[in-house]
Amino acid sequence: MPENSADRAGGHPRSRALAPLIRIPVGLVLLVGPPASGKTSFVRALVEQGRIGGEAVVSSDDIRTELFGAASEPADADAADAADARIFEERDRRIATRLADGLVVIAESTNVTPRARERLHALARRFGAPVTVLRFAPETADLLQQYAERGRTDLTEADVRAYAAVMSREAGADRLRSEGADAVHEVPGRRQSATPAEAAACFVVGREASGGS
Repeated sequence: MPENSADRAGGHPRSRALAPLIRIPVGLVLLVGPPASGKTSFVRALVEQGRIGGEAVVSSDDIRTELFGAASEPADADAADAADARIFEERDRRIATRLADGLVVIAESTNVTPRARERLHALARRFGAPVTVLRFAPETADLLQQYAERGRTDLTEADVRAYAAVMSREAGADRLRSEGADAVHEVPGRRQSATPAEAAACFVVGREASGGS
């Protein structure tokens, strides 16, 4: 395998045993996976290894914190719906800005439902950008263990199980391709004894993927 700048920037030799190096083109990178499946840790590793810049990541959770604060809770269902609408409008604006500039952008949210994904596919179609899906699908036992380890208080174990059930029903690889994804890749995790850093080292993202500078 030829050396490239992503290999030099924090590559992990064991990652080459997990899977061949996967090249992701400039466009929309759509993360799909339930809470606690490892999406945030994976993206953080991509940034730490220099595979993408932090500005390429658009996280709905980060936008929620920016707009409403880390500990805020909507007063009622109507307020929660209004907050969600504002968060996802801002997310879409940031994604559209990067796609319009011909840049790679990673949409970091659960995206386990077809409705959530269609909204993002529509943005990609608007700018003629390819869509690459990175799928996070740990076994339920691993998912619940990761949830427990992270000590999240915004979700219950029942919530995590419910997200996982929707993922199983509505976010299989074939379904994702039928919705218009140009490529679907499984991200290795605990089942493959892969750390987030090792998983991130399996991917080359954006201009590096096509040999650009």
